[in-house]
Amino acid sequence: MDPFIYNFVCGGLIFVFGLVLAWRQGSLGLSGKGRRNLCLTLGVFGFYFILQAFLQYKAPGMPAAEPSMYKPTEASEAAITAVENKGYRGATIDYVIMIGYFVAIVALGMFFGRKMKSTEDFFFGGRRFAWWLIAFSMIATTIGSYSFLKYSSKGYQYGLSSTQTYSNDWIYFPLLLFCWLPILYFSRVTSIPEYFGRRFNSKVRFWATVCLLVYMVGYVGVNLFTMGKVLHHLLGWEIFWGAVLVAMLSVSYVSSGGQASVIMTDLFQGVMLLVTGGLILGLGFAYLGGFDVFWANLPGDSRKVFHNFNSDPDFPSVGIFWQDGLANSIMFGFLHQGTIMRYMAARSYADCKKAVITHLVVLMPLAACVVGGAGWLAKALANHGDLPGNMAADDSFYAATQLISQPGIFGLILAAMIAALMSTVDTLITAISAVWVNDVHKQYIKKDMSDGQALMVARLTAIGATLVGIAMVPVFMNFDSIYDAHGAFTAAVTPPLVVTFVLSVFWKRFTAPAALATLVVGLLAIGVSFFVPELITPFAHGVPMGEAGDGLFAGVKQYKFMRACYGLTICVVVGVSVSFFTRPETKSLAGLVWEKGYYRSLKID
Repeated sequence: MDPFIYNFVCGGLIFVFGLVLAWRQGSLGLSGKGRRNLCLTLGVFGFYFILQAFLQYKAPGMPAAEPSMYKPTEASEAAITAVENKGYRGATIDYVIMIGYFVAIVALGMFFGRKMKSTEDFFFGGRRFAWWLIAFSMIATTIGSYSFLKYSSKGYQYGLSSTQTYSNDWIYFPLLLFCWLPILYFSRVTSIPEYFGRRFNSKVRFWATVCLLVYMVGYVGVNLFTMGKVLHHLLGWEIFWGAVLVAMLSVSYVSSGGQASVIMTDLFQGVMLLVTGGLILGLGFAYLGGFDVFWANLPGDSRKVFHNFNSDPDFPSVGIFWQDGLANSIMFGFLHQGTIMRYMAARSYADCKKAVITHLVVLMPLAACVVGGAGWLAKALANHGDLPGNMAADDSFYAATQLISQPGIFGLILAAMIAALMSTVDTLITAISAVWVNDVHKQYIKKDMSDGQALMVARLTAIGATLVGIAMVPVFMNFDSIYDAHGAFTAAVTPPLVVTFVLSVFWKRFTAPAALATLVVGLLAIGVSFFVPELITPFAHGVPMGEAGDGLFAGVKQYKFMRACYGLTICVVVGVSVSFFTRPETKSLAGLVWEKGYYRSLKID
């Protein structure tokens, strides 16, 4: 099966579904604002289609340089020695810059959070932020420290196909911008579980809370594990204790300043990430002698955006489509509490829409180059003879950046990785605090708590979430790579919540018993697949199971990506079947589900 065709046929069906709903809603049309929105939406699709078609079919056939023998130089020998010794030490100035960055971010976060007085400020920053603040802080949240390492590794192994995760957002663009965003913004829900509570009942809200907390706490663990690995390579520290250090620094300003601190620090860090990513590529092109030399030394297969369909279980395009393109991307764009809190922090609905458009259309393609660039450079440098061709993929980021940069510049690159980590972790910590306060503490522990008490609980929860995330680090240390750990985790925990959400918003007939069954049965089905991975085989699209070794949880490592397809399919079957065997909801669902014509009364487009 051609992976390009598969991606655009399956993803195109979802895109067309979003177009139809947006058209019926009146957001798209042939005149006025409807025509402008239609041109924007089709332009987004056309951009990704043309670019990916060119890279998949035309670019690999362009002339490529023959691989050169490794030609050691003083700089390359120093980089390789660092790789072999696992000691990317850098110069004194690099660590001065890195430590200074730590201090600056903590001080900046505390400064902007000093006027925080209520839970409205802590969770939503007073709902006063402009669209560009939201957009740039969102890109900092999207790019985690794990992004640099895992996508550089995959970029070295599989070339431009490492961008597949970041280039699937066109699939749900009309659904997010025209269908879900109005529901979210005008319903004024404070959390995703609260939405499920209002859509259904307290039981569904409880299970949605469980799923969301597991997802977010696990994400904290993935990020801390990544930064622990970075500090292990840089300083020789134990991975666990490196994670502890970064976690404590992150929580220091989040627990005091909340969302205002997060947005303002992430604005700074988002710009830092994009600039540094561009710097890495620019230095690499200069080192090689220009973009033409870089492109010529990138092997043909490395120029493809879809490397293979199902032949490689470590990176199958079909698996990435289901795990990252659907399950994790929908989870992040529609259901991630940190994302929702950013949307709700906008000062107006217009600002909210502009932030989403800027983030998805402008900044996400740049982010794909930022996180994968070092891996692409490492492959071109190896093909050019500047690095050995047998270098381990996990070492590509360190070797390439250390080779092309001078003292001081390397410190900026390290600071960017710190920015990536802290900007993701701080968002997750505030998100966990919001869910705990609104969906656990106020619901089951102290229903009549004052706002001051809620604020104190939010701060304590931020600290507690950080400690639990630290406890998750040893779990992720069992995986062979960061990419495997992240992929296996998101494929396992996201399908039940994603399917429940999609059916809840876009199918009015979906019932409370069906929602509850989707969440519970979906979690159980995925849990069983850990021990009996053969259950996933019919849904694996021919992807090999792969070797995982022995042990009680060895099955977690098998079908790491295709578990998402299995989970999504099971959950859809359960949700639809139970809905037809239960009575429809009788309460008013106005403003909580998509309805033709409802939002015209709000005069939005």
